[in-house]
Amino acid sequence: MIYYPNCKINIGLNIIEKRDDGFHNIETMFYPVFLEDILEINLSKDKHSTITTTGLDIGNCPNEDNLCYKAYLILKKDYPQIGNVNIHLHKNIPIGSGLGGGSSDCAFTIRMLNDMFSLSLSLTDMEKYAQQLGSDCAFFLYNIPTFAFEKGDSFSSTTLSLKGKTILIVKDDTIINTKDAYKEVQVGKSEINLLNTLEKFPISSWKNFIKNDFEKPIFNMYPHLEKIKEELYSLGALYAQMSGSGSAFYGIFDREITKEEINLLPYSFVEQQILK
Repeated sequence: MIYYPNCKINIGLNIIEKRDDGFHNIETMFYPVFLEDILEINLSKDKHSTITTTGLDIGNCPNEDNLCYKAYLILKKDYPQIGNVNIHLHKNIPIGSGLGGGSSDCAFTIRMLNDMFSLSLSLTDMEKYAQQLGSDCAFFLYNIPTFAFEKGDSFSSTTLSLKGKTILIVKDDTIINTKDAYKEVQVGKSEINLLNTLEKFPISSWKNFIKNDFEKPIFNMYPHLEKIKEELYSLGALYAQMSGSGSAFYGIFDREITKEEINLLPYSFVEQQILK
């Protein structure tokens, strides 16, 4: 069985406060983008389960730390009818990018195991497992534009649609540690209503109101990253932002970017898509 876990972008990201449990309350808009990994799970003929990865480098990640494998283990604990499996993950979504690739792989693993072994889990049931593995994992079970708050695992519906807009995602080789980013960020309630602003104001005005609280401290740590955002605006982006805690940036455009323009961008990862 093969599924195609997709990524997301954050539109706006306000870090509201630090919680007693060590996490942070945030507010952000998750928007799905169909840059996809490839996830295949088959029954194993052996007496153990395996996971292999190909595609983009994920670094030195032991099996027990892989979110797909963790998702398998927590489900198998409660549903022993789940047999041994071979998981193969082909990475197209870069790690350390703020695009949620690992969280998506995890959520799609839960969905696939539910289907393979006829567990009859509801979306609410699957969400409970996803929340154990990461704050934004549960979003990918629903995979529609969603306003997220609290730890990023509480959701509200939205009327925001970017259908037909072009998105350009750019990433250099910088990998940002999310824990380090949180140590430097300034927390506090936003002066604007993020959801209302995104739904009511034109995209071209967002740069005057919408921000990602991670950008300022990360630009201080990695000054060269600010240039990427500037280049997206130079290309004519209606709005540009770093996604999540970085280091990928995206621009939202009213037009497709030409191959010639893309070839001039000196970065290791450049992806253009029409938003659905």
